[in-house]
Amino acid sequence: MNKLLTALIASLFATAAFAQTPAPATAAPAATPAVVKAEAKADKSTNKAVASEAKTDMKADDKVEKTEVKAAKSKDKAHRKAAQAKAEAGAKVVGADSDDKAKTEAKADKTAAKADEKAEKADIKANTKVAKAKVEANADKAKAKAETDATAAKGNADVKAAAAK
Repeated sequence: MNKLLTALIASLFATAAFAQTPAPATAAPAATPAVVKAEAKADKSTNKAVASEAKTDMKADDKVEKTEVKAAKSKDKAHRKAAQAKAEAGAKVVGADSDDKAKTEAKADKTAAKADEKAEKADIKANTKVAKAKVEANADKAKAKAETDATAAKGNADVKAAAAK
């Protein structure tokens, strides 16, 4: 809830700053009622698009953060399992007869290698999920930015059309 409130406040300030930026130094059209109405409509739709973009950005960042946390837990679990398997294999070596010691050590080494391999594969899988989430988040952010830019451009075109009438 705090993130949503923060995003809305940030978008409010962003739209206020956007609204206060000076217009380009071109010949200003006559402020007819149609032009004023078109400008108000364009500003309203642009502000709405900016707020939507901020919300999309926040959601995308939350998804990435959740994926990173989940990946860290997965990696931790895999490494704990590997350490446990190595410890169990080491305990078997210590408790083995002197005749079977070499054979048990070889088996323990094999078990340790297999445990390390599983942990490494879990790391790779988790890192892949995080990378995929980041790519998707960036794509969502880019789409939202494009939609905001398109809305602003349409508003500007509507204002020009109203001025031309």
